[in-house]
Amino acid sequence: MEEVKYTEDNIRSLDWKEHIRLRPGMYIGKLGDGSSADDGIYILVKEIVDNCIDEFVMGYGKKIEIDIVDGVAKIRDYGRGIPLGKVVDCVSKINTGGKYDSKAFKKSVGLNGVGTKAVNALSEHFKVQAFREGKSKLAEFSKGDIQVNQKIGKSKEPNGTLIEFIPDTSIFKKYRFRSEYLENQLWNYAYLNAGLKIHINGKVLYSKNGLLDLLERKTNVENLRYPIIHLKGDDIEMAISHGSQYGEEYYSFVNGQNTTQGGTHLAAFREAIVKTVRDHFGKNFDSKDIQTAIIGAISVRVEEPVFESQTKTKLGSISIAPDGPTVRTFVMDFVKSQLDNFLHKNNAVKEALLKRIQQSERERKEIAGIKKLANQRAKKANIHNKKLRDCRLHYDDKKGDEEKKLGTTVFITEGDSASGSITKARNVETQAVFSLRGKPLNCYGLTKKVVYQNEELNLLQHALNIEDGMEGLRFNQVIIATDADVDGMHIRLLLLTFFLQFFPDLVKSGHLYILETPLFRVRDKKDTHYCYSETEKQQAIKQLRGKAEITRFKGLGEISPDEFGDFIGSDIRLEPVLMSDNTNIEEILTYYMGKNTPTRQEFIIDNLKIEVDEIEEEEIVDLEEEAEMIGEVEV
Repeated sequence: MEEVKYTEDNIRSLDWKEHIRLRPGMYIGKLGDGSSADDGIYILVKEIVDNCIDEFVMGYGKKIEIDIVDGVAKIRDYGRGIPLGKVVDCVSKINTGGKYDSKAFKKSVGLNGVGTKAVNALSEHFKVQAFREGKSKLAEFSKGDIQVNQKIGKSKEPNGTLIEFIPDTSIFKKYRFRSEYLENQLWNYAYLNAGLKIHINGKVLYSKNGLLDLLERKTNVENLRYPIIHLKGDDIEMAISHGSQYGEEYYSFVNGQNTTQGGTHLAAFREAIVKTVRDHFGKNFDSKDIQTAIIGAISVRVEEPVFESQTKTKLGSISIAPDGPTVRTFVMDFVKSQLDNFLHKNNAVKEALLKRIQQSERERKEIAGIKKLANQRAKKANIHNKKLRDCRLHYDDKKGDEEKKLGTTVFITEGDSASGSITKARNVETQAVFSLRGKPLNCYGLTKKVVYQNEELNLLQHALNIEDGMEGLRFNQVIIATDADVDGMHIRLLLLTFFLQFFPDLVKSGHLYILETPLFRVRDKKDTHYCYSETEKQQAIKQLRGKAEITRFKGLGEISPDEFGDFIGSDIRLEPVLMSDNTNIEEILTYYMGKNTPTRQEFIIDNLKIEVDEIEEEEIVDLEEEAEMIGEVEV
């Protein structure tokens, strides 16, 4: 073996921008292309908006203007503006910023002085302009290198800061901002900062009632068992209710930051609700019976918060302030006194809450025996049948190692040939495959008891580790990978029904995707084109001057593992399963999976007529069969 030399020449010193560009994941989490809500381009937006929010919290600037068009982001606040002599330093020198001065920013989102610098380093174009008291300072950068450094000049603009950036396409390949993710991200800022107006591409986001507005927007109010309980105190706000869904649903925030992975404040909130309800009713309810079907939100403000990652998605702080109580004590005391008082004063809500807990208790006991047997079968089946071909990068939910989970994916597919192709082509470190045997059961209108009685569905929930909620979810991306034909579409519908019926949080939290695979291969002796639509196929044929061999893929098994490696690798195309905040799951499932829904049949027939000129004859036959099949779906 050749000796590897280790000398002074091997030692390198990286400047700030080189280190960020070399290891962007340390600063913004995963990169992605914008198809997931936690992809890097949204973190870039967040880092800039966080600074705008901090200005508002300190009492400066009532609005933020955001325009994101064709990949260019412009964000303007009306706060104090960066001090003109420090504009360049604040966006290009690590550990430089105003938030180290607790007088200037008492309860800000972050104190690490990295966020804006990361945006600068990871942008092919970055412009910053500060306006203060009739003067202005402008600087422009490219990938962290300064290009323009104007002198301080006069300005008629009101105070504030303008940031404009274009993400670097060499890092964020084929990225696209999705308005659904952007608006959801910005709505959270609006809920947590009553009175702030956020203008985003012509829309105005504004909240008057904080977390009450959030829960009303996130749920179908008609399905709630009692009106939302909304309580506020100094540096803390909470809102809760119970619905009819399975599992729990929480939204947590620290200093206006959406802590999607929770942390000490959310753990205390969940614990406090259980303890308060038990003490109020004088009964030792099982915690799961209290927490099942709950929807809640908690927001706290903490001095000098400590987060467990640069993306600030999980609070690690123990205390509210250097000399203050612990986060746990602060949240527990507030919930115990305020929620208990509310229940004493609102008997109707109290009775409705009790009935919901008792219902959960009955359902839990009803399936206890079935669940025990199902769990035993699941362990046996996973060992012997190898339904799940796992990846090597394991997420340990007991340790809470969320960073590992961020890079993991599981493909849910059907049949030996399809699962075989994906298994051979996958990245064994991060990509797992779960193989279905035939079409799964239509779960529409059924209770969770059926999940434990049905082997396929039971094994699927165990493979994902979501039986007790999303906290244990083993994979960041759950991808439905089915054939591009009638049967494949039907399986996709059945899986969507399963998740929406029993695990809606998987969809709401942005973990569910559809794998897009090419419909056609167009090639000649020199070039090969994979086409995902009829339009792309025609363009490829034209490019090859009409002399091409055309293959129509219908089954995933028809695509060789070598080819498949491209479609689930760096060029993977994923369509996120998105659900708007006011979506009524019951209406969706009734429409698509109910018995002979006339409106659904009319919709399919009308759209068949519209698309007839654009679809090949063979595909029309497939769609007609699909319309007939879906129209006959029964429970």
